[in-house]
Amino acid sequence: MPPSVAAKTEFGHRIGENNIVGRLFKCAFDIHNPVFLVSAVGIVAFVLGTLAQLETAEAAFGWLRTTLTQSFDWFFMLSADLFVLFCLCLLAPPWGGVKIGGRNAVPDYGFGAWFAMLFAAGVGIGLMFFGVLEPLYHMGVSQPLGAPRAFDAPGEATIGNLQEAKQLGLAAAMYHWGLHPWAIYGVVALALGLAAYNLGLPLTIRSAFYPLFGERVWGWLGHVIDTLAVFAAIFGLATSLGLGAQQVSAGLSHVFGAPETVGVQVILIIAITGMALTSVMRGMERGVKRLSQINVALAGLLLLFVLFAGPTLRILEDFALGTATYFREIPALSNPFGRDDDLFRWEWTSFYWAWWIAWSPFVGLFIARVSRGRTVRQFVVCVLLVPTLVSSLWVSVFGGAAIDQALHDPGSGVRAHVIDGYNLPMALFAMLDGLPWAGFMATLSILLVVVFFVTSSDSGSLVIDSITAGGKVDAPMPQRVFWCVFQGALAIALLLGGGLYALQAMAISIGLPFTLVLILMCWAIVRALRGELRRQRSG
Repeated sequence: MPPSVAAKTEFGHRIGENNIVGRLFKCAFDIHNPVFLVSAVGIVAFVLGTLAQLETAEAAFGWLRTTLTQSFDWFFMLSADLFVLFCLCLLAPPWGGVKIGGRNAVPDYGFGAWFAMLFAAGVGIGLMFFGVLEPLYHMGVSQPLGAPRAFDAPGEATIGNLQEAKQLGLAAAMYHWGLHPWAIYGVVALALGLAAYNLGLPLTIRSAFYPLFGERVWGWLGHVIDTLAVFAAIFGLATSLGLGAQQVSAGLSHVFGAPETVGVQVILIIAITGMALTSVMRGMERGVKRLSQINVALAGLLLLFVLFAGPTLRILEDFALGTATYFREIPALSNPFGRDDDLFRWEWTSFYWAWWIAWSPFVGLFIARVSRGRTVRQFVVCVLLVPTLVSSLWVSVFGGAAIDQALHDPGSGVRAHVIDGYNLPMALFAMLDGLPWAGFMATLSILLVVVFFVTSSDSGSLVIDSITAGGKVDAPMPQRVFWCVFQGALAIALLLGGGLYALQAMAISIGLPFTLVLILMCWAIVRALRGELRRQRSG
């Protein structure tokens, strides 16, 4: 490793020691100036400004969300397609045989713990929120690819073409939770893993671009990249936390009769952020790893219950037919031009791709941190293909059970909340009402969302902290606490300043510029792999 590169592994530790702010806070903060200061001041100012002008913020967020999704839908979709094709190309030799960390690297975690952590961080809260409602909503309202509308009016269902509508509804949900989001995560994670473990660079976003820009990443260019990554990660994270708070509030109202208000959601965010602080202080091994394993165990239990308590054979049939339809319709679903399903593209796909891209610095850095010792081929299979199949199964089980209830009982609660009432956070609990042990399973679901909530918050705090500390993975505790607290504060500000639309608007607005960063990362990965192969041949 070149001496200039080796010297940079400590650059984040030393910055700030020779200025007034650094000396004042060096015991409590490891300031990577100006990334930490610009990010922290920007987030604090945004939170305070939103809370001070709630009505203005609500109008601005609504305009921003609509404008960006309708104007840049083609760009988001075209970029996501590129990331999928790029990741699949990495499976081929010789790139697929390159090991993250070098040829002698040994994995830090077994396959089970590794998959649990990356899956919990990547889609946990999202699948809990959207797994029930999305297939049913696409089947009855959004009509992807001009699918037949399954429901004509409240309490009525169309008799013809129901099978086609069901399959396209499931396939559309699988599309949003399958190859494309995991390819986005995979690009960021692989770029960072190669930079950190093969080049010996700090585990921060700018390091991914060393194969392209060399020493310039330690200057203003790197500051801009890392600062943008912090904003992307924290706004993407706040979106997930806000959705989780809405769903927990809906569950508490449904099971225990608690008021379903924004005030309750704010209290929930504060309480769960407090829980996340405990996990943050325990670190990766005792905190995030253990919670991730609990997440996956509870999620698996809930999945099996819905599968066997619901119409098992129809659900398994839905899984097979929906997955086949998904892979058959990927070219049409991912076509960014010449589409006649504006509601589906603008309200769903554009938002999702921007959200995944905004979420990618957090998830990508986290996955990179736990993926040392894996070959590129193992990495792509486990980060891209396996989660796609698991997500498709989840969507088929939960969405299939909801669709069955809506079709066979037009007065069902899930039909009333998703199709007729548009009360999205209640979808999961309404579906569980149609199954045995509804109260107990709804309580278990609330617990699962809370644990996912805590896992996302604490792992997000560790990742953002690492970026703002210049790649240091053991920055001072008060710094981690700062980011954990302000994640919750940001989610509260967005909920008060416009609710779901505000959460979506900020994820989209920061995801737009960060898409360009991911496109450059693809080329950086190619350069890094070429360099690693040259070193192996010469060694």
